[in-house]
Amino acid sequence: MIKEKQIEENLIHKLTEELKYVYRPDIFDRNTLEQNFRQKFERLNRVHLSDSEFNRLLEDIISADVFVSSKRLREINTFIREDGTPLQYMLVNIKDWCKNEYEVVNQLRINTKNSFQRYDVILLINGLPVVQVELKTLDVSPRRAMQQIVDYKNDTGNGYANSLLCFMQLFVVSNYSNTYYFANNNLQHFNFNADEQFLPVYQWA
Repeated sequence: MIKEKQIEENLIHKLTEELKYVYRPDIFDRNTLEQNFRQKFERLNRVHLSDSEFNRLLEDIISADVFVSSKRLREINTFIREDGTPLQYMLVNIKDWCKNEYEVVNQLRINTKNSFQRYDVILLINGLPVVQVELKTLDVSPRRAMQQIVDYKNDTGNGYANSLLCFMQLFVVSNYSNTYYFANNNLQHFNFNADEQFLPVYQWA
């Protein structure tokens, strides 16, 4: 039986070889994720931020509200720099998608004060995590992975609420044979258990 690690490697190979994602094994924790986002942000917006400006930007854009984060992804936003001048910036180039940078990371660990979670595969656009893929072996039901994601979201102080993971748009779960996906949502609308399906979950053809 194919192992979970092999399924993960196969997915990454497909993303890099066929879809031209860049594999980033050097991004493995919160710090490396944030530093990569800083590089992508500065390149996309043709700006150089001081350390204090970047830290303030993180505080400004990280939100526990999924809808606020989703809206910020798609709009032109404003940030006031240290000298008082406004910086009009984008997180994703909606009009010209080829100017965005697409990367894939695996086994990312986001440690917060209360949570020590690790994520199988995450897709990044301009350094922002937007799609999470949880993989299981054939003998494990994808619903186990769904429940795992919900448990992660319900974990006090989880990374989805206080790190760049707040920009997550889509969750994908697969056991190589069956693949399902569902959108991110705020906690009051994000409930699922193995017996009854509350989330709108869709299966890939």
